[in-house]
Amino acid sequence: MEKIYSYEELLDIISTLRGENGCPWDKEQTHKSLIPCLVEESYELVEALENDDIKLMEEELGDVLMQVLMHAQIANEAGAFSMKEVVNGIATKLVERHPHVFKEGMQVETAEQVSEVWDRIKQKEKKEITLVQSMDRVAKTLPALMRTQKVQKKAIKAQQTNSDQIKQIDQLIQGLEGLKTQYLQGQKVDIESEIGKILFEVVKLSAFFDINAEFALTKSLEKFINRFRYIENSRFPED
Repeated sequence: MEKIYSYEELLDIISTLRGENGCPWDKEQTHKSLIPCLVEESYELVEALENDDIKLMEEELGDVLMQVLMHAQIANEAGAFSMKEVVNGIATKLVERHPHVFKEGMQVETAEQVSEVWDRIKQKEKKEITLVQSMDRVAKTLPALMRTQKVQKKAIKAQQTNSDQIKQIDQLIQGLEGLKTQYLQGQKVDIESEIGKILFEVVKLSAFFDINAEFALTKSLEKFINRFRYIENSRFPED
């Protein structure tokens, strides 16, 4: 019968890999050296989720978990924290940010209300007073589309930016017209700035329509690739 490993045994395996007689590669890893691995494994998990590939999802969740355990083990070796603190931290956070579930006296009926409660508690925890402080907390390492949309949503929620979809579309059209004018006039120095503004306005429009800009762009990219795949398959059919 195939052995079924437990969570505790997995922790021991990670510790052994990092131990004196462990794997040379694993022993050399640091928090920073593992960053590319964490990013890659996370994106592979996203692909499995997008494709509803349950078997691959199971595998990729394991790969992401391994990255979490490796970071916890490295921190434990440095005397910073262990997986116990990681588990306790997230458990504590979940209980505190769901008072409508774990405490009596609060009624929350919709997902929107849950989001509002979560945000209020998070702002209190992080001691955020201003909108800028909230914007600064959005991770700068996020892909530009994701970071931009998260920041824009904060501004929209705080009612500190125009939320009229038609006006937003008009602004986007004006930006494109401005880019066209600059290009015709040969003002190439400012084109990068104009492209940035247009991308910003497109993402903002996505936020207004509650569309994930990152996913929307990915879907369009796949359609673009599939168009060329269709052309090539038509031109060079398989024997």
